[in-house]
Amino acid sequence: MRGDIIRKTVGVLVFIFVVSLGFSDGVREWVQIPTTMTIFEGELSPIEDATKSFKAVTASTAPSALTFQMTGTSESEPTDKVSLEVAGFPVKSIDVNVLPKTEVIPGGQSIGVKLNTEGVLVVGHHLVENDDGEASPGEEAGIEVGDMITKIDDHEIQRMSQVGEYVQTAGEAGRSLKLEVKRDNQTIEKNLTPLKAKGEHSYRMGLYIRDSAAGVGTLTFYDPNSKKYGALGHVISDVDTQKPIVVHDGQIIRSSVTSIEKGSNGDPGEKLASLSEQRDVLGTIEKNSSFGIFGTLKEANLKNKIHDDKMPISLSTHVKEGPAKILTVVEGEDVEEYDIEIVSSVPQKQPATKGMVIKVTDPKLLEATGGIVQGMSGSPIIQDGKLIGAVTHVFVNDPTSGYGCHISWMLEEAGVTDHFANKQGAKAS
Repeated sequence: MRGDIIRKTVGVLVFIFVVSLGFSDGVREWVQIPTTMTIFEGELSPIEDATKSFKAVTASTAPSALTFQMTGTSESEPTDKVSLEVAGFPVKSIDVNVLPKTEVIPGGQSIGVKLNTEGVLVVGHHLVENDDGEASPGEEAGIEVGDMITKIDDHEIQRMSQVGEYVQTAGEAGRSLKLEVKRDNQTIEKNLTPLKAKGEHSYRMGLYIRDSAAGVGTLTFYDPNSKKYGALGHVISDVDTQKPIVVHDGQIIRSSVTSIEKGSNGDPGEKLASLSEQRDVLGTIEKNSSFGIFGTLKEANLKNKIHDDKMPISLSTHVKEGPAKILTVVEGEDVEEYDIEIVSSVPQKQPATKGMVIKVTDPKLLEATGGIVQGMSGSPIIQDGKLIGAVTHVFVNDPTSGYGCHISWMLEEAGVTDHFANKQGAKAS
């Protein structure tokens, strides 16, 4: 114990001596590095950059006094320790979490999105006119906008076409329906008595319902081995309720951009696209989360003709402010590469969708779209030959700028890898 105290004390004295010799710039590089880092196998660049800077500063006075070493603990716990020593005494020690190298193929292709909800979604109430006046049985039963009706009289409901038969049968029998409803992650039961419309033979619930949604977006990446993919970078919400859609199933379909409504201040603009004539189904949709839509491709052979080989990904801690590129489609099905700037990036240990602020700088893209438009969500962001994230949102009052999410959380949601959360202290959900 006494020996450790003496060693640490001497180390501090040596550190002060090193600074007094003019090494302060190099030492500052090391002091600014956190005591715990997460890197990929074979990538020590953040540490090596600081070490080279330190060596460059100290080389003229004491080149032999500096040592730099990295030693592993075990294969089952791939945490290494990097230490900087001066004259045999410690100056800085860093615990390094080493992750398996991860590579995926970037996208950029325009895709059509078709979702089928889990049950039928209530998007509004309406009044049913009858001999006694007007009423909405659904509203009177306590059914709210945003509720998902999953069962009627213990029968599972997945399509609107199933609802009419049960409503009519109950109405003719003069009895109420037992509805199972999902609301904010809770399952509740409601009783609803259908009302016969005046001058008609049909009975009604007084509810507007929907069982599907469709739109246009951009593919972000796919894993050629598992065929798993990620797209959009943000959740799909119902246009009326503004609540995330709970997916039963769905498809992504090849689409072609037909025109662009340019963005301007107060109006983000939009990609207009049509599904291919062959209606090529590219894959399934299995999840709709805050980080986008995820599923499995039918075939892992999609080409963007720019980056068709596997590309390494970058952690949020390695993303730098400065130039980057995005892949997206502005006409037809041709993916093109455009210049952007990473204005700011937040290293994240907790899942969060707004990890980067980006700005479109490419004159060609600005001329065509005015910046970021709806339908561009999911466009992969590339920096220094690595996939770092996806475009997610546009600033309504400045369509040249918007948000991006870091790629690691999308990979977690896709199920391509689960080691990011384990090493960064959180699990995406």
